[in-house]
Amino acid sequence: MGDRLNRVRRKFEPLLRRIFHAWFLLARGMTLGVRAVVVDAENKVFLVRHSYITGWYLPGGGVDLGETMERAMRRELKEEGDIDLTGEAVLHGIFLNSHVSRRDHVAVYVVRQFKQDRLPAPNHEIVECGFFAINALPEGTTHGTRLRIAEVLDGKAMTATWR
Repeated sequence: MGDRLNRVRRKFEPLLRRIFHAWFLLARGMTLGVRAVVVDAENKVFLVRHSYITGWYLPGGGVDLGETMERAMRRELKEEGDIDLTGEAVLHGIFLNSHVSRRDHVAVYVVRQFKQDRLPAPNHEIVECGFFAINALPEGTTHGTRLRIAEVLDGKAMTATWR
């Protein structure tokens, strides 16, 4: 009896895994985003201003299905700032972004080794971008963005939440 039960389990296990995975996605679905604190040689940080939301933010966006967080971060940096990494990015932390949703998390990387041939021209998504000194961040820089910059560049204590 036990041998037969094990054969049945092995046969249906892949299907059961998919069913449970789908259930957990519906019941406990979570969104995942990435942002990067890009720091140049003068200790300035790269920020972007989007067309669809107010404020200045660290560059980043959503992680696509089947995409790693690091790959998503690299893709977003290229899309939003024409930035290519020339060295390793360091994971700073993963934060609960509860002002968006109780299910939203953001992974933040620190990037110090990169190349950028030019600042990209404004487009349908990014209307403005640039490098800013931490003591001269543009008006409208979001609170969460300021917190991450202070953690990375000023050594402030890290919090578990985005805000």
